Amino acid sequence: MFERFYPDETVSSAYEIDYEKLYKKGYRGILYDIDNTLVEHGKDATEQAKKLFSKLRKMGFSCGLISNNNKERVERFNRDIDVHAVIKAGKPSVKGYRYAMRMMGTDTANTVFVGDQLFTDIWGAKRSGIHSILVRPIDKKEEIQIVLKRYLEKIVMREYRKKRGFR
Repeated sequence: MFERFYPDETVSSAYEIDYEKLYKKGYRGILYDIDNTLVEHGKDATEQAKKLFSKLRKMGFSCGLISNNNKERVERFNRDIDVHAVIKAGKPSVKGYRYAMRMMGTDTANTVFVGDQLFTDIWGAKRSGIHSILVRPIDKKEEIQIVLKRYLEKIVMREYRKKRGFR
């Protein structure tokens, strides 16, 4: 019932993903949500984020941001990172994911998506045919509409862990 929302992988943080392993598996594009995936909601790119994208470029990855946020927010975050970006993406719609892959020169077979929300980020990636990685939200303090979704996410993740044999 909930399988359409299940991530392909879960990790604690976007900064703890084994990117070398992904590269060895043939992935060449990585798409990210911004808020609560890479930085706290509304924050500019941190040194940690800047170092991550620099490392990924050196490894040979094409990177992009896919956000439901407005132009000002995405451009402000992307100012020092300078990767492909899709604004007002309408996640979980597949349109933004497909557009991002075209910009990066990748496809569903060699692209990974990293995000913190099941019903927008992960569901959109799955609908698009992209390998999805769910990370824990960076900050517990969130807007009310996201807080409400988190309650539903807990139900889905409980079932996900049961099916995967986790408690």
